Amino acid sequence: MGLFAEDNSASPSRLVPVHFDWWLLKHEVRANSVSDNRQIARQLNTSRPTVLLWRERFAQSGVAGLEHEPPRQVSSQRLEEEIIKKIVDTTLQTTPPDATHWSTRTLGRHLGVSHMTVARVWDSHGLQPHRVRTFKLSRDKQFVEKLTDIVGLYMNPPDKALVLCVDEKSQIQALDRTQLGLPLRSGKCATMTHDYIRHGTTTLFAALDVLQGTVIGGCFDRHRHEEFLKFLRQIDRQTPPDRQLHLVVDNYATHKHPAVKNWLKRHSRFHLHFTPTSSSWLNLVERWFGEITRKRIRRGSFKSVRDLIAAIEDFICQNNENPKPFVWTKRVDQILEKVGHCKAETVTPH
Repeated sequence: MGLFAEDNSASPSRLVPVHFDWWLLKHEVRANSVSDNRQIARQLNTSRPTVLLWRERFAQSGVAGLEHEPPRQVSSQRLEEEIIKKIVDTTLQTTPPDATHWSTRTLGRHLGVSHMTVARVWDSHGLQPHRVRTFKLSRDKQFVEKLTDIVGLYMNPPDKALVLCVDEKSQIQALDRTQLGLPLRSGKCATMTHDYIRHGTTTLFAALDVLQGTVIGGCFDRHRHEEFLKFLRQIDRQTPPDRQLHLVVDNYATHKHPAVKNWLKRHSRFHLHFTPTSSSWLNLVERWFGEITRKRIRRGSFKSVRDLIAAIEDFICQNNENPKPFVWTKRVDQILEKVGHCKAETVTPH
């Protein structure tokens, strides 16, 4: 009988010892003999490392050490997969006790791995705990009707009519920097002081022509219904009198004031289309407001409100000389599908 015998209840590669001490006495095998290890491997049709493994366990623990198969080491690949899963699960399902989100270093210390390991796992799984995006879903009961109306104006405007997106950008500050900044240089960006002197504010009323991209604008001290009526009269003067005017506006109380309603009754070519509540993204003039803020206002320095107004009017003139309309591409069904997906995503975690 040999040193090992096959165990039919286990896998084919599993070997169990049989009468190990009797086999040693019969063959007088020396523990450190290389030739004997090879001889045993040939007789039992196994490998020499397997023989060495079992003989080492016999030398350490005697026959008791041969009763069970030696525990196998966890492969590096399996260990890496477990670490990755733990990093991902911890990032998605938990937060540190002293913060709202994990950083690579805090999570690395928590799990006992390096922060670079955490960074690599986050990058491969598209995880960015340090970033957050804001959102707002409209609760307007007439959301679908208003959405359909406005998108229809954008994608299929009425014949012989102008579609104007109207809104006001209020409280634009005339800010003057306390010191002169350094100009842009090779290898260094331009600088500006973080503190400023306020010289007052103005409110910009703007009407964006959806098809042409031109803008009718006016600056006023306040944004009450009186100023809105003045701006409507300005639109009336600066548009062809034979065209119907469809104005996309938000739900600001100024736009629904009784005096405004009475004026609109006397000027039948004006038609107001209201965006759903919390849906300013439907009004294309908001996109134009972003342009004037980024290009002309945010980094500007103005000695007075008059300088600010002059800069705004100059930007409008430059825009109208080379207008570039914003093209609406999303259909109503695509928007509703995305809104429904967002609602499902916000409800599921709760």
